[in-house]
Amino acid sequence: MIELRSNPEDISSEWLTEVVRAGGYEGQVEQFSAQSIGTGQVGENVRFTLEGEAIPRSIVGKFPSTDPVSRQTGIEQNNYTREVFFYQHIQSTVNIQTPKIFYTDIDPTTQAFALMMEDLAPGVQGDQLAGCSADDAALALEQLAHLQGPRWADEALAKEELLGGMSNRQDTQPLHDFYALLMQGYLERYAHRLTSEELKATESLLPHLLNYQQIYAGQPLALVHGDYRLDNMMFGGPYPLTVVDWQSYAMGCPVLDVSYFMGTSLAPDVRRIEERALIKHYLDVLNHYGAGLRFDDCWRYYINYSPAGMIMALIASMIVGETPRGNDMFMVMAKGSIALALDHDRL
Repeated sequence: MIELRSNPEDISSEWLTEVVRAGGYEGQVEQFSAQSIGTGQVGENVRFTLEGEAIPRSIVGKFPSTDPVSRQTGIEQNNYTREVFFYQHIQSTVNIQTPKIFYTDIDPTTQAFALMMEDLAPGVQGDQLAGCSADDAALALEQLAHLQGPRWADEALAKEELLGGMSNRQDTQPLHDFYALLMQGYLERYAHRLTSEELKATESLLPHLLNYQQIYAGQPLALVHGDYRLDNMMFGGPYPLTVVDWQSYAMGCPVLDVSYFMGTSLAPDVRRIEERALIKHYLDVLNHYGAGLRFDDCWRYYINYSPAGMIMALIASMIVGETPRGNDMFMVMAKGSIALALDHDRL
């Protein structure tokens, strides 16, 4: 049994040796160096460069955020528990490309956790601020279908309490109230970065949140990543595309992830040209698993959930530690999602 170490400063060569051996290597870590990487808001990512024989050259660890506000958010939202659960119980049952995991564990009382995984270098993290090409978007939506298809309408997952339980999933009064609670602070912080049309859209969304989920009531549930955007994707390296950050997934309408991705990760001018073709590509892969989701229905759900990026940008920006890069990211997400909603008269 490997002892849980959730602070990167507590990592030793001996502990890393146990981890890489759990991953199938036979060597020993003689020395190592550590460097923070990535742009995570709720987790701290560290690359460990290893020295020794018959071991990987490097390994990446994920730990609780060092920012106390972000860390408390991760605990209160069960982000850390959910991610460990994914890698321990769900990863092997779906076909989406994720990193190889050497070791993961969590203290259920404190939610201190560690996640040790393969280094995806020389892969490159998606650029949330710049957006992606239509080809990269097609690859991302294909992987999304590989997440949702294998456990489509899975009753066991639908009953899993950690994934929302789905018993009151159509009750979005809490979402409405949380959005209302945080909206004023959000508008005060970002008013100078939003146009008058974008400010109006942010406020106009509020009453629509009361029936946000009703369109999908009674339909087959699927795994929803919950934060499916470029910051959580690695392009190239060992695989064409690898999806990370499994802290927000739940069971719900699969197309929510599609709307969220299209609004937050594609520049509006690219998205307007390509969105129908991209959604058809997603459906082709998803329906290969027997989901049977028709394009017309998918399109209705896509429009309904078009504000998903607006909601995430407003709520997340107010409950995690503020950073300059985070502010830029939330504005890109909000503006793209608002454009998507307005293009389809969602508000």
